[in-house]
Amino acid sequence: MIDQLRQLEDVKAVAAARQAEITVAFDASQRREQAAAGVPAGERGAGERGAGVGAQVALARRESPARGGRLLGLAKALTGMPHTFAAFRSGRLSEWRTTLVVKETICLSPEDRAGVDAELAPDTGVFDGAGDRTIISAVKAAAYRRDPASVARRAATAVGGRTVSLRPAPDTMARLTALLPVAQGVAAYAALTKEADTLRSSGDGRSNGQIMADTLVERATGTPGGINGIQVQLVMTDRTLLQADTEPARLTGYGIVPAQWARELVTADQPDSGIPVWVRRLYTAPGSGELVGLDAKARLFPAGLKRFLQIRDDTCRTPYCDAPIRHHDHITPWRHGGGTTASNGQGLCEACNHTKESPGWSSTPVPVPVTAPLPDPTRFPDGPPRVRHVTRHTVKLRTPTGHTYYSTAPPLPGTLSPKHSTHVPRRAVLPGAGTKQQRRRRPTLPTRQILHRRAQHRMSSSSGPKAAASAMAEAARDTVEVLGMAGPTPAG
Repeated sequence: MIDQLRQLEDVKAVAAARQAEITVAFDASQRREQAAAGVPAGERGAGERGAGVGAQVALARRESPARGGRLLGLAKALTGMPHTFAAFRSGRLSEWRTTLVVKETICLSPEDRAGVDAELAPDTGVFDGAGDRTIISAVKAAAYRRDPASVARRAATAVGGRTVSLRPAPDTMARLTALLPVAQGVAAYAALTKEADTLRSSGDGRSNGQIMADTLVERATGTPGGINGIQVQLVMTDRTLLQADTEPARLTGYGIVPAQWARELVTADQPDSGIPVWVRRLYTAPGSGELVGLDAKARLFPAGLKRFLQIRDDTCRTPYCDAPIRHHDHITPWRHGGGTTASNGQGLCEACNHTKESPGWSSTPVPVPVTAPLPDPTRFPDGPPRVRHVTRHTVKLRTPTGHTYYSTAPPLPGTLSPKHSTHVPRRAVLPGAGTKQQRRRRPTLPTRQILHRRAQHRMSSSSGPKAAASAMAEAARDTVEVLGMAGPTPAG
């Protein structure tokens, strides 16, 4: 079996190397087509116009657009590093370790990069048994010997890439990551460590790591609890909120969270927190979960429509891309007669929106029937489309090569799965419920007073007043968005 594992690993390397060769050939063919179309030489394969090459590679390999761009860059760089490419083909270097070699030489000129490749000669087995750090150190040293000025310039320009990112972690946790210059990173960590040591020496029962994490949140938000005037958007069914159902909720920017955790976030210490919690009702079609409308707290329609798209799409709608939504895009461009409606709108990240505007790309909304039979099969394979029932908002994406891909909006909490045509509520114990209270199915009075407020609502229509009225006839008010925020509660 061990021999089979090694053989399969070699097969993976051969396949990945062949993918790199095909990627380079595809990029060259696209450049030729762009040249024939009159695209300036400086814009071929780069910038907004050439971004489509990496995006098409990503779709074909079922990767995110960002990953597709990196795979394209790797393949093109390997054409000038024959020894590294040979090690890749033979399986001496995996795709990841090949990427490490290219990454540490990308700042060099093609001539110097080829020189480092010849000096290290990975195809001779010099890296057999070496770990990632060993490979990175060896390549860095060789690159510095070849052109120390380029390596220094790379370090100087890296400061411009400083940023902060947020990624989900298991069990309703998140990873907040900061990319900083080394001096600032060390200083920030030392300050957190010093604060933790001080509090621990004064009898604080938390661990050093817990104190450092709490201190970071408090100093960044300016409040002890870490919650200030920023909205925390939580989407859940009314059953989960009011009837202690176990249907999971969705936290914008994070993903799916347990029902019990969501209720505790809404109701825990609410009377004394000073942070009002208010509810915006979402209207979903029964069975399919298609979002058809929401209560509009804002008076300007564009703001309500943007919120509609944020809730419905959750992340970038491009297949295999789960980047945060940055642009609210017309699927059929406005200049081509596309309406500013929910059915013709989608949430995209900045890169995917620019790619969509490149020559040869097009997208169209797939019509959704007013009523759809259950069960609800909404997933599209990558192959040629067959006759299927579409029950949630779906977009058809066509690339310059004529390939088509489909993107269906994710289901909102409470959406029925294809295997179930009815919802069977399950009870769960409400936060703080004792033995005599376990049968309670309603939260505390202050919470109900907030949740049951009735005001004059305006509904943001997905496609005009008539369509909204028709959709509402089929809609079920079974989902709510809970917004926790400091400051005045929005007017009804």
